[in-house]
This record gives sequence, C-alpha cells and structure tokens, in this order.
Amino acid sequence: MDGSADGDDSAARGSSGSPTIGPDAVTPTSSPTIESDVVTLTSELIRLDTTNQGQGDGHERPAAEYAARRLDEVGIAASMLESAPGRANLVARIPGADRSRPALLVHGHLDVVPANAADWKVYPFSGEIRDGMVWGRGAVDMKSMVAMVLAVARAWARDGRMPRRDIVVAFTADEEDTGNYGAGWLATEHPELFAGCTEGVSESGGYTLHANGRRLYPIGAAERGTAWLKLTARGAAGHGSRANPDNAVATLAAAVSRIAEHRWPVRLTPTVRAAVVGICEALDVPVDPDSPDFDAGAMLDRLGPARRLLENTLRNSTNPTMLAAGYKVNVIPSVATAHVDGRVLPGSEAEFEKTIEELTGPDVAWEYYHRETSLSAPVQSPTFTAMKDAIEAEDPGAHVVPYCIGGGTDAKQFSRLGILGYGFAPLVMPPGLDLAPLVHGVDERVPVSALEGGARILDRFLSMA
Repeated sequence: MDGSADGDDSAARGSSGSPTIGPDAVTPTSSPTIESDVVTLTSELIRLDTTNQGQGDGHERPAAEYAARRLDEVGIAASMLESAPGRANLVARIPGADRSRPALLVHGHLDVVPANAADWKVYPFSGEIRDGMVWGRGAVDMKSMVAMVLAVARAWARDGRMPRRDIVVAFTADEEDTGNYGAGWLATEHPELFAGCTEGVSESGGYTLHANGRRLYPIGAAERGTAWLKLTARGAAGHGSRANPDNAVATLAAAVSRIAEHRWPVRLTPTVRAAVVGICEALDVPVDPDSPDFDAGAMLDRLGPARRLLENTLRNSTNPTMLAAGYKVNVIPSVATAHVDGRVLPGSEAEFEKTIEELTGPDVAWEYYHRETSLSAPVQSPTFTAMKDAIEAEDPGAHVVPYCIGGGTDAKQFSRLGILGYGFAPLVMPPGLDLAPLVHGVDERVPVSALEGGARILDRFLSMA
C-alpha cells in the first residue's frame, strides 16, 4: 500500500498519519459521545451471529432487536417487520425540520456472509477490540454502517437536534443473498414506510482509498445490474463406455468455456466516464476517454490501487460459478446445469442477452436465476455535493470521486419505489490497510479511528443533506 499523501495533503494529517479534522471542521457534531458510541455499537452488533447461508437460511432478528432497543433508549420508535420467522427488518422515521422536503432513506443490512472460525486470528463473532481495530464478520460489511447510523440518531435524540428533512432508517435482512426477505420484501409489502423518499444512501462508498500518494473517497453513483444465469443442456443418457455424440455434460462444458473466455467490450457509461476523468485527474494521470486511441488497459496500469474502482465496471462480466451433472461415473446423464454470475452495465441489457444467446448456442438453454436492474444516480446533485462537503470537512486533503459499483446492493430493490441510490458508508481508513480485501475476507476488521471519522462524516451529511 502507498504511504502518506504528497504535497499539501500532508498538512491534513496528524502525527499518527491518519487524517485529522481541519480547523473549519470543528463543530458540535464531532461529539466524543458519537465516537465512543459507534465503537461499542459495532462491537456488540458483530457479536450477534446473523450469518446468511443463502436460499432462505438466515436469522437477522437478534440484530434487529438490538437496534430497536438502542433506538428505544433515546425515544426513537421503530417498526420490526418479519418476512419469515427470524428474517427481521427494522424501519424508523426521524422527523426533519422541514417536513415539506423529500425524505432521505438511509439503509444497511444486518446479515453477514459465513465465516470459518478456524481461518481467523480471532473468533469472527467476538467483536473483539484489539490493536486499535474492531474485529469480526461484518466489521466493514456492514455492521459498522449500521452502528454509525444508530450512533448519529442516538446523538441527535440526546442533543435535541433534528435533520433538515425526514430521515427514514431501514436495517434489512437478506442483502447477502437475493434480498427477497429484506429490501425486496419491504419494497413490495410495505412501500408506505418509505413514502416521500426520493434518494437513499447505503454501502460501497465514502471510504478512504490510498492510491499513488493521494486519498481518494469514491462515492457510488451507479451499480451494474445483476444477471445470475442458469444454463441447462439436455442429451441422451447412456453407459459411460459407449460413444455418445449427444452428451449433455460435454455440450454444457463447451458453452461454459465460451462464456468464461469471452472478452466483453469496453463501454463507458456516463458514471464510469466521470469516474475515469475524476480518478485520473486526482492522480495526475493524463486521459482522454473520448479519444479513438483511448486504451483502458494502459490507463488502469497507471492507477495503482485505484484501478479496482474502474476495472470491474468498464464492461459487462460473466463468471461461471456452479456446475451440476450426473450421479455415477459410468453413467452419462441426460441433464447438466451450470450457473453464471453475470453483471450488466446500465444500458447494456440488450447487448448482454444477445451475446449470451450466441455464446450458449442452440443446444444450451439459459434463463435468469436472479435478476436486478442496473442503477444510475446524478453526480451533479445537491445530495452528492453534501456527501463531498462532509468528507472534505473531515479530511481537507480528500479527493472525492464518483464511481460505479461493480456488484449490487439493496439500492436495487428500493429503486422499485423510485428511490435513487448512492453508495456512501464513510470510513476514514489509515494508510496500509486496504478496505477491499476485508469485505467477505478472513480477519475482517475496522480501525476504531475509521469508525470515529466515519460517524462524524455521516453526522455532518445527514444533518445538512
């Protein structure tokens, strides 16, 4: 990882090397109550095992009950809604000073992916605070954000402060699978809880990325669509020792190989183009994305760690992930199936489907196993500006850039209600600790200082947005 920032950026750092608050950023919102609360809340949320195994196997209710208790302690009422036994969601509305303004949705998921304790230095559901870090599954994805939202709301209630507009808080189940027990269910069954919400913020943005001596803060302003595919090949069953030109396994394998080897063309959507320009400008990398000589690969090679903000969103993608066929080695099965994780850029849906038809060929059928729309929100908006201002108040040397999220979040489900989604779960990460490998990784952890800085940023943004 790169070290501290070059030039004037170094003035924004304290002796520890972490960004500090500039003189113009010292406000009542940088309360130590928020800072101490967010660390405790993160640790205690991690201790609640809300592992989502997928296919309906999850249990978020303990975390939802915990969040409800912490809100109730300061007089904030919340509604607990179960889509199935144990699959609990929590929604609360915090009134703003101007009820005529559109409401803002702030959402975070309560479920986490599995963790194998044998691989970890600490028990993954300990919430242990060690070496200036809070350790455990969900530390960055995304119980830290849930804790920051709780800490800010609790501080407002204690201090008698109000946001400018209504803030709807939603803590959801099942984001780590399909969202059918969480945000998708809420959007379908309880849309009235989100009345007046026009924009939302959640995970995958607002964190520090140290690259080439600069501190970037990417804010998600788009998401690729989810296109999980199921492929099916059918053939003639038979004995494994006999010639069989109608072998379903061989037919499927050939199609899967074609999909895996396909190189999708570069497609610069408006958000990706803005990300290319913003990131390259911040890193002093000359670029002209409109030039016929634009070379995406050469550009990525000059971006250092920042390449990951672009490399997965310059094009569509298809990755084979599952194969199933047969029941005995000497029996040729009549059916073989595969699953492919596809991701689609905004506006590329027709091209994606046409290409899949060509790659699978006439002998392999395909269908959507799970599908969610791509998203795009304006970069030139008061809400994006407010997020940028909140980050720069905490870290005056920040370079805030838009980007397209390569995967998916609950913003897809809430978009059904006409809610524009941004990726903004701020964490002020120190040099030497990269956020990306921690997400779903072994020894997931978050620095205490990152939580404290993130809570201050979120407080500023939600107070003024």
